[in-house]
Amino acid sequence: MLRLGVNIDHVATLRQARMTMEPSPVDAAKICECAGADSIVAHLREDRRHIQDEDMRLIKRSIGIKFNMEMAATSEIVNIACSLKPYQSTLVPEKRREVTTEGGLDVIANKSSLEKSILSLKKSGISVSLFVEPLSKQIKIGKEIGADAIEIHTGKYANTKGKEQTTEFEKIIKAAKFAHALGLKVYAGHGLNYKNVKPFVSIPFIKELNIGHSIISRAVFIGLENAVKEMLNLIRS
Repeated sequence: MLRLGVNIDHVATLRQARMTMEPSPVDAAKICECAGADSIVAHLREDRRHIQDEDMRLIKRSIGIKFNMEMAATSEIVNIACSLKPYQSTLVPEKRREVTTEGGLDVIANKSSLEKSILSLKKSGISVSLFVEPLSKQIKIGKEIGADAIEIHTGKYANTKGKEQTTEFEKIIKAAKFAHALGLKVYAGHGLNYKNVKPFVSIPFIKELNIGHSIISRAVFIGLENAVKEMLNLIRS
């Protein structure tokens, strides 16, 4: 059964727009759990533009499902993760001026630093996933430096249509199959929504989808519990 991780960053984005106490990412995490989500995802960015350190602590303490901490592989954030001990850390590239994560990690170019971060996280009992493009050469190095899983960046698929989207989807299938053969757990996410997610049900190697923006956007109109359940119905039917 395909699992769903719900990214709640943009609940915090709305809160930070007024620098107030609401809406609460912790309450959002609890609602997602009650609605059937398999994990909660939150990205503690270096610039703290949405999720804050205290959010991470409270979410970890308040939920009974897996907590996936998205993060840059910097010494500051790695130290926080090692103290917090989420179930999983997903290492992502991070740029200060970007609106959202723009692509996958260049595992090859950053092999040495990533390997050091992975070792520290795994010593703290944290499973490590790498957010990568659907490229076998990146996935291969990820396996070599000790990653437990990869999350395939689906942004290009989500932002295209027609034949180009089909081509991107085929790349994702190929990459997922390759990673699975290496013994890696395989996840996918970025830009997936209620209109483009259904094809992923047919990829047996992908075990989890991590989705945030579209679910939080849908929640504005139908409520967060209903938005999560609607997505679950799509990926499990």
